[in-house]
Amino acid sequence: MIRVMHTQITSAGMADIHQVLADHHRYWGERDLRSLHLPALVQEFGETCLVARAEDGIHGYVIGFVTPTGTGYVHLIATRDDARGTGLGRRLYAAFADAAHRHGALRLKAITSLGNTGSIAFHRRLGFDAKTVDDYNGPDQAMVVFHRALPFDATQP
Repeated sequence: MIRVMHTQITSAGMADIHQVLADHHRYWGERDLRSLHLPALVQEFGETCLVARAEDGIHGYVIGFVTPTGTGYVHLIATRDDARGTGLGRRLYAAFADAAHRHGALRLKAITSLGNTGSIAFHRRLGFDAKTVDDYNGPDQAMVVFHRALPFDATQP
């Protein structure tokens, strides 16, 4: 049974990132992605780094920013293990898209590894185009690159 708790999506602060890192396993399981949680991104792009807060802590978060060419780039998005399947990931993406659009974004972009089938399926459900790009992260390091135009309607792909 999935328990739904009221969450409020707000801008992230440094204390939030410290809490997310302390609870890293709740968001990422056995994958160690702590090195990707760059404090500078939260410091410099606080308006587009968001957390979903509830009474019992942070249920999800997105770390992202807007590029000079108008792309809202999602660096990381995660939901806590007990918040999956509630639509929170979709709500976080919608909130990020709104914030990114306010800062000049015309489109969204994200990347993932070829083996991250959960992320690939999630982004496709949200209406992103997915393309494998060889050598994206260096020689022999292909990644799946997602693109989607704005506006973002959270109810439809």
